[in-house]
Amino acid sequence: MSTPRFLTLPPGVRARRLETAAGTFAALEALPVSGIAERMPALLVPGLTGSKEDFLAVLQTLAQSGRQVVAIDMRGQFETGGPDDPSAYTCAALGNDVDALAQLIGRGEPVHLVGHSFGGLVTREAVIDGRTKFASYTMMSTGPAAIVGPREQVGREMLTRAPEVGLERMWDTHLEPEALSAGVPDEIVAFLRKRFFANSPVGMSVMTKEILAARDRCDELNQVDVATLVLFGEHDDGWPPMAQSEMADRLNADCVVVPGAAHSPAVEAPETTAAALIRFWTAAEANLRS
Repeated sequence: MSTPRFLTLPPGVRARRLETAAGTFAALEALPVSGIAERMPALLVPGLTGSKEDFLAVLQTLAQSGRQVVAIDMRGQFETGGPDDPSAYTCAALGNDVDALAQLIGRGEPVHLVGHSFGGLVTREAVIDGRTKFASYTMMSTGPAAIVGPREQVGREMLTRAPEVGLERMWDTHLEPEALSAGVPDEIVAFLRKRFFANSPVGMSVMTKEILAARDRCDELNQVDVATLVLFGEHDDGWPPMAQSEMADRLNADCVVVPGAAHSPAVEAPETTAAALIRFWTAAEANLRS
């Protein structure tokens, strides 16, 4: 588990509530500190146990490239409420939310879309469904199908219990010990605990099932005309780096391996990650204009 690098919001970043036809979403919005947002905006979607704060270390840098950049909590995550209806948390349902958010942020124009980990599977739904035109698409630390390895085992263990009990066990046996062993400061551990238990238990359970059962949709994604980037840390412990590299080849996508990073490049190597995104977004916009 990685730790968001924050104490206070940096200049140009503010908390917002975004009202859409699909519901209200908690967000962090970054705008250029100087100049105007003259380039296409970006929408950033976090992973299963994460939140908008996982992008906090890159928001200001991304915005300074001349963009509005918005990171959100998905339905049922942290500060975005969600119902007890399991059908609200499938990848398809959450993908509908991404469509609504992208259309709001873009005001009818294309936006750059980034999905981290499980967020990559969710955003993939929005790209494939074709209801929204995206300026580009980035799969960050996301594989072509169900997650494997240690994170798969943690998810399956959580599902052997009732949702609330499963959350308690995941925190007590995995997330908190990982944070403490990494030397995470007490105030950040407290935030991580608050964030984790603010999640909808039903939502967490369904989303965990989704990430464990996701099917390969690369062939469908290949049918969509959108510039695509696959970006991951060289030490990713979610989907194996080789699997993500092979996925990039199948998608004819750009591929960036972030040195020294694991499963959360935006946290572990923010400057390298932000620079890669800005280069990719700028090139994608140039191609759209040509």
